[in-house]
Amino acid sequence: MAKILDRRRLVPNLHLIEVHAPEVAKKSRPGQFVIIMPDERGERIPLSIADWDPEKGSVTSVFLLVGTSTHKLSLLKPGDEVPVYVGPLGKPSEIENFGTVLLAAGCFGIGAIYPLARALKKAGNRVLTIIDVKANYLLYWEDKLKAVSDRVFISARDFALESKDYVPAKIEEVARAETKIDRVVAIGCTYLMYRCSEATKPLGIKTIVSLNPVMVDGTGMCGACRCTAGGQTKFACVDGPDFDGHQLDWDELFKRRKSYFDDEIRSLCYWERTNFP
Repeated sequence: MAKILDRRRLVPNLHLIEVHAPEVAKKSRPGQFVIIMPDERGERIPLSIADWDPEKGSVTSVFLLVGTSTHKLSLLKPGDEVPVYVGPLGKPSEIENFGTVLLAAGCFGIGAIYPLARALKKAGNRVLTIIDVKANYLLYWEDKLKAVSDRVFISARDFALESKDYVPAKIEEVARAETKIDRVVAIGCTYLMYRCSEATKPLGIKTIVSLNPVMVDGTGMCGACRCTAGGQTKFACVDGPDFDGHQLDWDELFKRRKSYFDDEIRSLCYWERTNFP
């Protein structure tokens, strides 16, 4: 059993969860994920690692309320325990001095991009970070990302924020203003990563995306995260989660991520009726 150290809402529909898992904290690297099961009757789900503290023995993730399991996670309190907490899983992100790296993130990806920004900055890169939100009240961890980035930009659709652009337009704007962008990394929902990849393709900038949103089991056994990259069949959980966004079959990914959509809705409706009559 792994103990919950902290669980709180960051912004509407997004929660932070910090778990005491010393062995996982010792080995965690940017880009990896954990598998967590909220209770003994729950399912195992993957969560990107957003931070870790080897001295404290803690691992932090940011998750979006989507289905039954994430709703269960959102009800946990400090001191509660979860029956399964496994990790770190997946291949770590490639960290070296590329030059200037542009990071783009939205939703839960804002948390997941933080350790990557920190590691890339430490490796000597110039780090530019774009945070994408629909509204100002969905913005979080801006200060944390400013601390590990040379510049932070906001893309939003909100009168309260300066930017009114969706993230692909912001990528193009930043790329035009910079002498050279050596690499782009996008983390967030499948659509955001697809749009970022499409925006950078004509610019010829290598773009890495994280395919955590299409995972189910997370250990290569269920096949739900099967994808086509560079014409070859891959599994996002064991061959990734990082892939070249220009080599992915995005049409296949969009179809695959809908595989359990109806089942998840039925599960959530049943759980809510059962527990909140």
